[in-house]
Amino acid sequence: MSDVRGVGVDLCSIDRIEKAIKREHFKERVFTQQEIVYFTRNGRVVAESAAAMFAAKEAVSKALGTGFLTGIMPEHVEVVHDDRGAPGIVLHGPAEERLRELGGSQVHISLSHEANSAVAFAVVS
Repeated sequence: MSDVRGVGVDLCSIDRIEKAIKREHFKERVFTQQEIVYFTRNGRVVAESAAAMFAAKEAVSKALGTGFLTGIMPEHVEVVHDDRGAPGIVLHGPAEERLRELGGSQVHISLSHEANSAVAFAVVS
């Protein structure tokens, strides 16, 4: 693994995200269409998955050293999953530019949820 360029973590309330994604504006502003497809199963939103993905976006923005206040927005950080369900990150626009500014080449992510909390840990290398 390359040198660590940044680390971020975020803890998120599942109930809070479950309420927020009922508002279309929030859901469409924060999540990509692929993410919405992933956390919607059989026409029902799986709030644990949505909350973990939201936590991932926050953790990545922190690992990039910006948060969501300086040009990087949630839609610039996309959570994807491989064939086995393992999460990964795809950066877009300003988030991808920030990764290059840091001299990084990839973002590693780990997600988990239990009870009413979801957590994400991100490492930029």
